[in-house]
Amino acid sequence: MKPVIALVGRPNVGKSTLFNRLTRSRDALVADLPGLTRDRHYGEGRAGARPYLVVDTGGFEPVAKDGILHEMARQTRQAVEEADVVVFIVDGRNGLAPQDKSIADYLRKTGRPIFLVVNKAEGMKYTAVASDFYELGMGDPRAISAAHGDGVTDMINEALEVAYAGQPEEADDTQASRGVKIAIVGRPNVGKSTLVNTLIGEDRVIAFDMPGTTRDSIYVDFERNGKPYTLIDTAGLRRRGKVFEAIEKFSVVKTLQSISDANVVILLLDAQQDISDQDAHIAGFVVEQGRALVVGVNKWDGLDAHTRDRTKADLTRKLKFLEFAKFHFISAAEKTGIGPLLRSVDDAYAAAMKKLPTPKLTRALIEAVEFQQPRRRGPVRPKLRYAHQGGQNPPVIVVHGNALDAVTETYKRYLENRFRETFALTGTPLRIEFRSSVNPYADKGRGD
Repeated sequence: MKPVIALVGRPNVGKSTLFNRLTRSRDALVADLPGLTRDRHYGEGRAGARPYLVVDTGGFEPVAKDGILHEMARQTRQAVEEADVVVFIVDGRNGLAPQDKSIADYLRKTGRPIFLVVNKAEGMKYTAVASDFYELGMGDPRAISAAHGDGVTDMINEALEVAYAGQPEEADDTQASRGVKIAIVGRPNVGKSTLVNTLIGEDRVIAFDMPGTTRDSIYVDFERNGKPYTLIDTAGLRRRGKVFEAIEKFSVVKTLQSISDANVVILLLDAQQDISDQDAHIAGFVVEQGRALVVGVNKWDGLDAHTRDRTKADLTRKLKFLEFAKFHFISAAEKTGIGPLLRSVDDAYAAAMKKLPTPKLTRALIEAVEFQQPRRRGPVRPKLRYAHQGGQNPPVIVVHGNALDAVTETYKRYLENRFRETFALTGTPLRIEFRSSVNPYADKGRGD
């Protein structure tokens, strides 16, 4: 499970600048989920081979009693609860402020590992930067410049040493890897707990809690039609007696973690509500992570024919980027449509793990080019020569040739559709990489 690092501090100390550096800004997923993350951004960072989730909180005023500052404080407290490590950022230029002391008093009581970081320290001597902040009682401050990158790598590596030390042992994953790992995700009250109980209720499956922090996952093994599956629960479902119930608090962090940990994600939507930006953001993270995906549109039994048509049109318009996924119209409560839903889970996982032989890939590429050549861009026409597989889960196809920088987005989508059709890659994102082996202008002036 990816550890979580929360960036906390009073307003204007550089949290967002550090967030953008850690997540490489434009390349990172930044999910602004309405009503939930107005004052928090969630992104993914990576230090070497170690991935992590980073949360950028709003400016923290712990003593705020009402209004927007109170809401920001509540959001920040939730981020701290969900974090493996808290990076407490102060301003080296302006020195120690009364709000810093209030934040420090609060953080000490949480029991979370705290890294005190003095930002905007470029061009300053460490002793001068750090001296003000020792009275916070949080050990040696770490001096950085989020804007210039000074000290950031060492700081985040230290934080990750602590964060990963608190993660469950890898052995726990062997328990969870008996079958295809499924994460059921969606916004609150779409029927996730009902679907969980429908899937496992007849099988008397034993759930167990992985040891560790309060944010541990529950892995639920179950069988259906003789096939083993493992359900990952990090999205707010907890066992109560013999059934699972939904805890009211929706956690973005837990949703992102469960998506990252899964083989296949079931995105559950409520057919009786409009498709929201929140639904689209969750779906976008699934695609960004390269996870196989099946969409379940729940509570379908309660709709009349006109509303069903309107809902389907809404899905096509708002979730057009999920064309590769199978959509199932189900009722978790009435247990209708569940069998086909799970068959699509199997198909999506098989597609994500499929091996694509180089000769067949190259043949499919050549046939696609013969049917429709890429357009010229100026004097240059791309030449696509051969293809091979560059990875699985999701499948990666590497296309080699000349002048491939000139391949248009439209032609890339055309190739993706051809490869999907040829190799039955339904239910999984597909990555296509282009590698030019020759100067793209080498053929300039030749009559192609």
